[in-house]
Amino acid sequence: MRVADAAGAGGGLIPTNYVYRLPTESEWEYADRAGTTTAFYLGSALRSGQANFFGIQEYDASVGTINNPSGISLAIATPVGSYAANPWGLYDMIGNVYEWCQDWYGTYPAGSVTDPQGPGAGSIRAVRGGDWNYFARYCRSADRYDFNPGGGDYSFGFRVVLAPGQL
Repeated sequence: MRVADAAGAGGGLIPTNYVYRLPTESEWEYADRAGTTTAFYLGSALRSGQANFFGIQEYDASVGTINNPSGISLAIATPVGSYAANPWGLYDMIGNVYEWCQDWYGTYPAGSVTDPQGPGAGSIRAVRGGDWNYFARYCRSADRYDFNPGGGDYSFGFRVVLAPGQL
């Protein structure tokens, strides 16, 4: 996977044999983690004010959900870059809006797998990252959520990757 912005793609031109597409679930998690191994790229805990989520319900991997009655809950998506980027410079991988993935939602293959691919067809899409209306535990790097694309929702968005492919 190659993560790039328009400048990294040669001044806004798509390199030959590259396409923009949604990331697979495994690509999304790889980009979110950015080399980290904790529950969030920020560490093992997510506290109110660190990302746009329902901050009344924080999370610490060692104890689980933590109630914080004075936590921040904006109840709306915020502009990209309102919170700290991950180690690779990607913003809003935690909370803000759930992000659509290329994969249909389904069970991962059993055993150790490198870059697993989701089912080729289905009716429910995989989304990742949590959103402004969900508790911190749903914003963990490994958390998966399913979404009916025909249902519509104002707390979902997408991020694209620039990858080798066919036009």
